[in-house]
Amino acid sequence: MSANYIWFAVFLCYNFMWVSFMVHSRSELREKAMVILYQINICKEQKMDFDIEKIIHDNLDIDNEFVKDLVFGVITYKEELDKIANKYMKNWTIERLDKTGCAILEIALYELKYTDTPEVVVINEAIELSKKYSDDNVRKIINAVLDKVIKEQ
Repeated sequence: MSANYIWFAVFLCYNFMWVSFMVHSRSELREKAMVILYQINICKEQKMDFDIEKIIHDNLDIDNEFVKDLVFGVITYKEELDKIANKYMKNWTIERLDKTGCAILEIALYELKYTDTPEVVVINEAIELSKKYSDDNVRKIINAVLDKVIKEQ
């Protein structure tokens, strides 16, 4: 084998490993979207100037349309998503949830209402994120709200 062929093979392997490293599952991307929405909420709460595109860029290895769709979708329809959430909460409002729980629920509601993601996937993903980032009470609220929304669709 020639040295050029070996270097080419090494180059391909390196690039394949790099691309594989940078590819994320939809679950990981939803988690990134949740973190981005959390950061945006903190900036808004603290009345800080922020650039949504910069926050997205700072949280992603590569540009990702799925994450952008979730983040901009939730921002665009936030008022409507929060009304839906509040409609199904008993003696509670979405504003009382912790910021991560709020972001998880808003992402799930956005996916249910505006994407073709299967309902079971939306619920499972939201529950898994809430197990990781929220307490049991918030997880139960998220599950109950999503269950009621699906039953009414």
